[in-house]
Amino acid sequence: MADKDDLWTLEKKFWTEGADGIHHLTAKGALAVLPYPVGILLDEAIWQETAVAQRWRTVVFTEPVLTQKGDVAVLAYHVSAERADVPIYEALCTSTYLRDEGEWFRLAHQQTPAPAED
Repeated sequence: MADKDDLWTLEKKFWTEGADGIHHLTAKGALAVLPYPVGILLDEAIWQETAVAQRWRTVVFTEPVLTQKGDVAVLAYHVSAERADVPIYEALCTSTYLRDEGEWFRLAHQQTPAPAED
């Protein structure tokens, strides 16, 4: 089983660190599905999208679920994310990680906007 804390720490980095700090943690051919109007992004297009390039000041994950089969792990969670001058962003997310030579790389990420948690 993957070290759960390591995968959750890695996931948080994708929300809070700039592309220079996390680009190398993305698998080649990675896929991201973001809310409209962004849509489906593949490989390097992920890092050229402004919605991805803008980092979040704070993120809180709730309802965390991790499942793993061999060298593939999937995280699912609710996120509350905040940045200056923007309403708090709420979404249900999944991220799929692939372990390659002992290191985890994010292969896919999906976000579905959600109402704020009570």
